[in-house]
Amino acid sequence: GSVLAQPFVVTVSVLPHLPVSAQVAEEAARRGDQVLLHLPMESQPGEPNGEAIELRVGMTRDQVESALEGMLETVPHAAGVNNHQGSRATADPALMEELMAALRERKLFFIDSRTTAATVAYDTAEREGVPAASRKVFLDDTPEREAVLAQLELAARDALRDGSAIAIGHPHPATIAALAEGVPRLEARGIRLVFASDLVR
Repeated sequence: GSVLAQPFVVTVSVLPHLPVSAQVAEEAARRGDQVLLHLPMESQPGEPNGEAIELRVGMTRDQVESALEGMLETVPHAAGVNNHQGSRATADPALMEELMAALRERKLFFIDSRTTAATVAYDTAEREGVPAASRKVFLDDTPEREAVLAQLELAARDALRDGSAIAIGHPHPATIAALAEGVPRLEARGIRLVFASDLVR
């Protein structure tokens, strides 16, 4: 089954400028799921190549504004943003200030995917008055059902300890199968899935 066919709420993060970007965002919104712009950002040299259009270190306010505007046009209904890659970009204070100013104007929140320990994105968002939160667990670095279930359990423990936890996964078949199996178990323990917007502050 598709990630959009699950019986629980999901926040669907959509890469911009793809032939299916708008269609996926529309379908998610129609189902009542929350849509985020999965915003491509520059990685460190040597890491997998990014998207053709991405936020890069050294961009001016105008360049950030126009890149963001173009991306949002292809991802309708976006309530917020999280970074795609971005190990170099999210560690750059100047670029993150430009981005957060642009997000604040549009009343969009920010979820830091934490693709690097050196990220300043969350702290910058907080300082710039943009509601934000940080990813706690990656579900499917190993895209196998058992591995994803184990990561889901980590997220559950964090949520029970801290009150909430943000887990990020990809629409791999193994991830979807693990969620279909694991989420009902979490719900039986009193853990609810909520939208990313419910966890920003």
